[in-house]
Amino acid sequence: MANYSTITHKYAYIWNKYRPAVLRLMIDSAETPQTYKLTKDEFQNVNPSEKGGYAFVLEVYKSKSLTDIRKSILAKDLLVILQNSGKATELTETATYKFTLDKHFLLTIEYIEMEEEVTEEEENEVSEGEVAKGKA
Repeated sequence: MANYSTITHKYAYIWNKYRPAVLRLMIDSAETPQTYKLTKDEFQNVNPSEKGGYAFVLEVYKSKSLTDIRKSILAKDLLVILQNSGKATELTETATYKFTLDKHFLLTIEYIEMEEEVTEEEENEVSEGEVAKGKA
């Protein structure tokens, strides 16, 4: 997991504008993936000469990126906005959120529930139950 920071956050003000909507979508994504159509012109006005495109995939857990976003200023700036949001930090403590921006500026937010680790005590209970049934 890496913590990315940029000297100038070109797109931070745009992400900050969309922050309330992104937070609402994060909450609602627990039920089903959520989508939001962003305004292409806003992003292109910031950097009209962008060569690499604007699409990215960002997975966030515990306010850290799980994906390599070094080549996406857009994703890095979104991560900074999420890291500075108390609610986003709270949400990412217990689950991973996947943010996907496609070439049509459609932002998709998916909630990825963390698998619970099986504790050693639970494993022993299963083993003892199998022994009692004569399976071991």
